[in-house]
Amino acid sequence: MKREINVNFGNLLDDIKIPKMYAVRQNFEKRRIENIQEETRKQLETVFGETDFAGKKIAVTAGSRGISHSVEILRTILDFLKEKGAKPFIVPSMGSHGGGTMQGQLDVLSHLGITPESMGVPFEPSMETVELGNLSCGLPVYFSKEAYESDGVFIMNKVKPHADFKGEHESGLVKMLAIGLGKHRGCASLHKLGFANFPWALPEAAELILEKAPIIGGIGIVENAYDEPMILEAVPAACIMERDKELLKLAKKNMPKIKARKLDVLVIDEIGKNISGEGMDPNVTGRPGSYLNEGFDSIQIKQIVILGTTPETAGNGAGIGMADITTVNCVRGLDLGVMYTNSITAGILGPSRLPVILNSDLEAIKTAIMLTSSLAEDKVKVMRIKNTLNLDEVWVSEALKMEYEQMEDAEILGEVELSFDTEEKMSRSFAHQ
Repeated sequence: MKREINVNFGNLLDDIKIPKMYAVRQNFEKRRIENIQEETRKQLETVFGETDFAGKKIAVTAGSRGISHSVEILRTILDFLKEKGAKPFIVPSMGSHGGGTMQGQLDVLSHLGITPESMGVPFEPSMETVELGNLSCGLPVYFSKEAYESDGVFIMNKVKPHADFKGEHESGLVKMLAIGLGKHRGCASLHKLGFANFPWALPEAAELILEKAPIIGGIGIVENAYDEPMILEAVPAACIMERDKELLKLAKKNMPKIKARKLDVLVIDEIGKNISGEGMDPNVTGRPGSYLNEGFDSIQIKQIVILGTTPETAGNGAGIGMADITTVNCVRGLDLGVMYTNSITAGILGPSRLPVILNSDLEAIKTAIMLTSSLAEDKVKVMRIKNTLNLDEVWVSEALKMEYEQMEDAEILGEVELSFDTEEKMSRSFAHQ
């Protein structure tokens, strides 16, 4: 028998008011690549133009991470290889994502617009691996069987700060080698060490893979704060370790952030694996699921409210556990099997624990406000964001508006209103009118 969630608060929230809200534009570095296809091809020709690809079967990675223009970049790589006489194919490379299954990973890629039809090449989605050797601690290192048996492996990934640990290599080309191409088995093996050991384990695994597997090189992408590629760099295999490290430094300097440092309530419209490995980026919220807080943003947020997940995440709500409050509608959209597989494989359960579940968006927001303090309506610091990737426009309460008025890299756009339908669901329309 299906049980409905229905929390009866009586009149507990009747006196809780949502403060006046204002749209604010946060300004970040706007440098970006204007012609993605042209820059991708230029980089490929410069670094790999003289490489002999004729007749060779080349494995090209496709991961689950949300990368702006990923379809365009991947197709350009594949077209380049075909023009050089190669026989490229796609290897889904996302560790345990997609529930750690072949079909699940194909579904993730399909949500991102990456299919055999859109790419014009075959896919080899098998989860089979080969064991390449062992780390210094004895742990085996696994690698995609299809990629290993190919004539060459070409990797592509966004380089960005990781959601659970800090080191010289975090999310990027090194992680794609060690985790993405490790498939579910390799991902699970490395995660047995825990994120505290990733700063040495990831580069050690990547160096072993570079020695044992036919890695040609790849393309590393750094995005600006507006989710647009600002650096797209072709990297030969011999330079992957050093360039991954340098690109990460640039990514950290250019990632979006919440410019206010103290919030009472943060309302997030959506989380998802295409936004961050933990749904909402701990580099923005300061709440890593690993609880390894050192190196993460020092922002202070009393209550975080999650209202929904992105379509692209396909029910994987990993990261929701780092929030305080969510809603019935949000929880109903979760695929717990996929979400739990992701967390168990990663060795951290925190991101997949469910927060307090309330009946509606309005109820969730009011409860968060009530819990923060007994401050007057015009004193409570409330912020609404679409997600942790899109932070150019945020909505803030009057108390935060006063802070933003003092910032040179922000501007007040005008008063806005959180609007709710008859079922107390908040409108997802965000752009300032």
